[in-house]
Amino acid sequence: MATPFSDIEGHDDDRKKAELTGRGRDGNGPEPAGLDKDRPWHGGFGPATTQPTQADLRRAISTAYYALFHCLALSGADLLIGAERDSAWHQVYRALEHGKTVRICDDDQRMAEFPESIREFAAAFVFLQRERQQADYALEVRYNKSFVLENIDRAEKAINHYERAGVQDRRRFVALALFRQRPL
Repeated sequence: MATPFSDIEGHDDDRKKAELTGRGRDGNGPEPAGLDKDRPWHGGFGPATTQPTQADLRRAISTAYYALFHCLALSGADLLIGAERDSAWHQVYRALEHGKTVRICDDDQRMAEFPESIREFAAAFVFLQRERQQADYALEVRYNKSFVLENIDRAEKAINHYERAGVQDRRRFVALALFRQRPL
């Protein structure tokens, strides 16, 4: 029987396939891959390790932000093109821009037209993008494990909020994030 991952040769582990494709283990969209605090290949600061390094903590903040970014990019490509991953799908997936998306998400007037689930996602996107920039470039800032875990939870909740939004609301949000706005 064909599965959503049948096209990936040589990968029998569902979790690995989900990571490689950016889709959940059930094949129905992204799961917050990369955010599992107990998987050592995603920062190694789960229960087995009590003292994460600053590099681990910084990488985890970055991963939390990129989980949101790729959730939105994947959603955009799937909603606007469809599930078939052809060149058009990849073009839409790659079109999402960090700065433009943050400006849209940070615009209260634009966000007011969306339901709470989208606004929650947008607020987390803005917050975690700024934290990612700080984690990547402000080496004087020190992180602690509890702050990072809170922000991983923030990303997971934001993705869950986004996925609960209606298809039409997600499509409108993606269009706003992807396309230049022109006066009517």
